[in-house]
Amino acid sequence: MKNKLVQDALVLTCITVIAGTALGAVYGITKDPIAKANEKTLVDSYKAVFEDMDSYDEVKGFDKDTASKAAHDAGFTDDDITGCVIAKDKDGNELGYVIGVESHKGYGGTIDLSMGVDTDGNCTGYSLTSISETPGLGMHATDTGKGSFAEQFKGLANGEYKVTKDGGEIQAISGATITSRAMTNAINAGFAYYNTIEGGSQ
Repeated sequence: MKNKLVQDALVLTCITVIAGTALGAVYGITKDPIAKANEKTLVDSYKAVFEDMDSYDEVKGFDKDTASKAAHDAGFTDDDITGCVIAKDKDGNELGYVIGVESHKGYGGTIDLSMGVDTDGNCTGYSLTSISETPGLGMHATDTGKGSFAEQFKGLANGEYKVTKDGGEIQAISGATITSRAMTNAINAGFAYYNTIEGGSQ
């Protein structure tokens, strides 16, 4: 009986070691492709808000906690600033900032987006990198073009906005007020951070 227990323990140990090795190998194989895919998604989101972007520079000294505190201090405690880059055209001219914002108040969970702020301090629009809202309702936040929810943010001056149900200026997506509010506050949070960086309104 004792030998059987030892034998079983050895078999389980071997299985665990083999499984762990296999998982490690799979991680090693997929790590770089996943990182490249994530980078492409991010760069595509930059280009979505600045069509003339050819390159970008990281904002020196960017710190997520400090940037997020700027949004929280402005009252947007459900939003974090996840990144900020300076978009440049093919001649190296600065087009503005691309600010990454993460909202934790979406109806379906966290919403990640990139928003553009041009050199005049106006929003050039947003591009979603992650969203899990209700199909046919909150997912309309991904729609672009004339009459879309997203179109309302293009050209929006630096400031603080609310959806119409809150007595504000942004027309909510029909049947998706929570998503609309989350998206609007994410843009507000981005503007709040923008106001603290060089080139932003003081």
